[in-house]
Amino acid sequence: MNQQIQASKPTQNTPITPDAIMQLGFAFWGSKTLLSAVELGLFTLLADGPLSAEALTVQLKLHPRSMRDFLDALVALGQLERNGGLYSNTPAGALFLDRRKPTYVGGMLEMANARLYPFWGALTEGLRTGEPQNEVKQGRDLFDEIYRNPTILAEFLKAMTGLSLGAARAISEKFPWADYKSFADIGTAQGGLAVELARAHPHLSGIGFDLPVVQPHFEAYTTQHDLSQRLSFRAGDFFLEAMPSADVLIMGHILHDWSLDKKQLLIRRAYEALPFGGALIVFDPIIDDERERNAFGLLMSLNMLIETRDGFDFTGADCIGWLKEAGFAETRVEPLVGPDSMVIGVK
Repeated sequence: MNQQIQASKPTQNTPITPDAIMQLGFAFWGSKTLLSAVELGLFTLLADGPLSAEALTVQLKLHPRSMRDFLDALVALGQLERNGGLYSNTPAGALFLDRRKPTYVGGMLEMANARLYPFWGALTEGLRTGEPQNEVKQGRDLFDEIYRNPTILAEFLKAMTGLSLGAARAISEKFPWADYKSFADIGTAQGGLAVELARAHPHLSGIGFDLPVVQPHFEAYTTQHDLSQRLSFRAGDFFLEAMPSADVLIMGHILHDWSLDKKQLLIRRAYEALPFGGALIVFDPIIDDERERNAFGLLMSLNMLIETRDGFDFTGADCIGWLKEAGFAETRVEPLVGPDSMVIGVK
């Protein structure tokens, strides 16, 4: 996502109409149209070249009744291009929605389509009860569901790579890596961040820290990028074991999953593991301190209500307060891409 979701405010001379209200109220129409297109593999099919509506109908095995409306809606939404009756991917769609590319972010959208879309229908109940509205209601656990199924786990880890790729590249450019020699990515998943940092900075060595079941996926990904000599995997549970020793520790899209007490525990564990002068990087869709601009971050916090028992997103000021409480001497917030920012603490 290249821009933060942000509501526009009418100027003094702008007539007041219900247009913005209605567009937001029915925004799920456009969202579900995109999610269905990803589910069908439409963008991957078009990666091989433009096709007509008739050809797409046949190849995707769809009914012809609403096919043109479906495709033209995606054109109007800016997700497809149409020229002379042929449909093709936009540059962004070609880069991020082709399943065969390492930049594919559709895995996360596939999960949103299969899981989050129906769960969000129970948001009102979640607001009334404060309880998750996902598999927990059937006595199941989100992370157990992901980690016990090899196919779901592989797709989840791949999706996390796509989701974090933009932030990873921004971190590789904006953080002063020349001052450090090693890093550990806490909750590394497939190792997307670790690979981006190692590719951008040949002097760095890194550790991916995650649960043991993740190790084969991490090692396959780092081997694929010829970085297995500089990147290694450390198996462990960050609530039960000490974090790896490195100059820089990174927690990306990790803290918002947990309660305040567990957030503070993870930050303290990171502080204890770091050497003097070492740094902790926390990146998430950090909410602006005024809590009025980064709508995506606020909506992500509502998603934590849907998905977790205690998780929530937070402002930069919140995170800086936790870092200082743990003992970090220098702190700052830097924007990355889209709604993501990083909070940095130096010991």
